[in-house]
Amino acid sequence: MTIVRLGYVAMSMNLQNCSPSQTMTFAQFSKIKNRDAAIAKLEKIARSNLGNCLRLLKHNEANDIRFFRFSSKLIPLANHEELNDWDYMSELDEPLKNIAEFLAIHPMRVGFHPDHFVVLNSQQPDIFKMSLKTLRMHEHLLKGMGVNSEHRCVLHIGGAYDNKEKALEQFIHNWGLIPVSLQKMLMLENDDTTFHVNDALYLCEKLGVPQIFDYHHHLAYHEDLNWEHQWERVLNTWKESPLPVKMHISSPKSEKEFRAHSDYIDVSMFMEFLNTVKDDHTKQIDCMIEAKQKDNALFQLVRDLKEYPEIEWIDKASFKIK
Repeated sequence: MTIVRLGYVAMSMNLQNCSPSQTMTFAQFSKIKNRDAAIAKLEKIARSNLGNCLRLLKHNEANDIRFFRFSSKLIPLANHEELNDWDYMSELDEPLKNIAEFLAIHPMRVGFHPDHFVVLNSQQPDIFKMSLKTLRMHEHLLKGMGVNSEHRCVLHIGGAYDNKEKALEQFIHNWGLIPVSLQKMLMLENDDTTFHVNDALYLCEKLGVPQIFDYHHHLAYHEDLNWEHQWERVLNTWKESPLPVKMHISSPKSEKEFRAHSDYIDVSMFMEFLNTVKDDHTKQIDCMIEAKQKDNALFQLVRDLKEYPEIEWIDKASFKIK
């Protein structure tokens, strides 16, 4: 028997005026002649984003959703080179504390998936340096929310740069330049164009990093379509983690646009995965739904799963599969 918890990404389709990703471009910032006023506006947007994050967490708690991915756009321009003197963390102490207090009473698994411009296998020092700066921001946010940062950030491996084997070795080389606290924060995911499950396992096993298995990505890009024989290796990458195994679930938009995410989850595709991995070794899986309809996709998946007799519900968003 395996426990499964469902989660979703960043935004709700049900809460009105609740975006955690409101932003401000540097061009807009530059048009405000008074720099202090411009920074004050940035801080107002960031406080609104964090306030909406708290609303989302309350929405999750009301629906028994204990697995959630934060937006990585909570603080606009936080890493911009022209704003190195902006101490955004001290200015956002109160809304971060509000989130910390809520999570202390209503614990749930939360984390981030930094954007694609975080590239740890880059050979360009400026890109690598900015990637570390972005990861440091995520670490600061987690600490401000009172969340242990260990294994809370998912990353893709990066670019192949016309030589995938060399790119993998570049990742290993660059890993030694990453501060240990940031290393402990990271997990790696197989992608749908460049680095398949075997590539991700190579790095995860070598570096002691948990692997996020993205089922849809695997179907779109693989060395061997049969992934089942690798599942035990994926599980083993989580043995030293304080958190349960995590995976991503999404469905193709269409046969023609196979890599694009659908609005909802194909329940038969999901059940095919679950029936393959359910056993005594896979005690729990936290499944992050990556679908255009966000929490509505989760709610629809729950309704669809209720048609399967092998599923025993624990609450509104968690179940056991026999």
